Amino acid sequence: MKNFIIILTYSYDMFPFIKIAMRIIIPVLVCNILFIRLNAQPVPAGDENIPYLVTFGPKAGTSWGDDDFSQTFFFLIPKKFNEPVYIRVFDPDIGGLVDEINGVWDTRMTYSVYGGKECYSNKDAQETQPLGNYKSGNLLATKTFGNQPNYDNGWYTFGPFNPSEGEFVAKYDGYVFKVICDGIAGDDGNLYRYFLSTKPDENKPVEGANAFAYEYTFRMHDDPKEVSHIYPFVDDRTITVKVANFDWDDDGIIRIVSVARHGQMTKVSGEDLWAEDEFKIFEEEKNTSLDIQFVKRKNPPVRNNNVVVNVRNQYGELLPFYVIPIGGVPKPKPEIAVKKTPAK
Repeated sequence: MKNFIIILTYSYDMFPFIKIAMRIIIPVLVCNILFIRLNAQPVPAGDENIPYLVTFGPKAGTSWGDDDFSQTFFFLIPKKFNEPVYIRVFDPDIGGLVDEINGVWDTRMTYSVYGGKECYSNKDAQETQPLGNYKSGNLLATKTFGNQPNYDNGWYTFGPFNPSEGEFVAKYDGYVFKVICDGIAGDDGNLYRYFLSTKPDENKPVEGANAFAYEYTFRMHDDPKEVSHIYPFVDDRTITVKVANFDWDDDGIIRIVSVARHGQMTKVSGEDLWAEDEFKIFEEEKNTSLDIQFVKRKNPPVRNNNVVVNVRNQYGELLPFYVIPIGGVPKPKPEIAVKKTPAK
């Protein structure tokens, strides 16, 4: 076995075409791995430990922790899956037990599901602001909610959808649907979750599917012992990343963990402010996920903290946050200490 490894290493260095081939093959394999073992589609997912997504009504003002009153998520369905799917929304209304009131309940939210050509591939759809043609593709379903107790703390289901109604994306070898939640009136906070299901009336995961966003607006836990996570994927073109967070309210620390980092601190934002921090990507971090960890301060505790996060590479391109991290939750490699033997 040792001889084999040595021969392989020399071959890789001696023949440049092997290096070129590997640079092409590895990213393709990584994208395909996305569909091998994933079988859960709650958004947010369990590993993220995020209570709710958040979208406010447009009259709220950004100091409540939502910079643009709109949030876009994409759902990936492998090409081989050919059964109907449903997109379910938990607590779609604005009022009652879960949501955040601002005076009186006067807010309305519109959820829209898109598929078809350019649903995903249109560049406006992959940006952080609800501008231009961010509603690209074919509108498959839409519904507006207000303060409706019959939907409070319960589920509403969109669908059924044939997977082929999504946009086929070759790099994922599957179909993509887009879901947009837009605040269209009022100033209250809408806290909600999604689930991609094979059933209209229960949460049954679609084998091999995943979900992602390019910007995350979410509610932190109130319990300072709880740590939340998001997982941006770093491809092999990425040299540096710029991590931006909005309205953190100085609620503790934000740190980056990866296969090469045990915990790098990033700049944190105050109320109604953005903060950015840039750092270099190590070679071993390419084609892996980062773990951005949100660690709350203990005293004084911060409650009802809503945060916005996005990450861009050196080209200004946004990195996707997969709810199930590609390659699994990153674990830093152990540091090996070399102990010198005293001379006799």
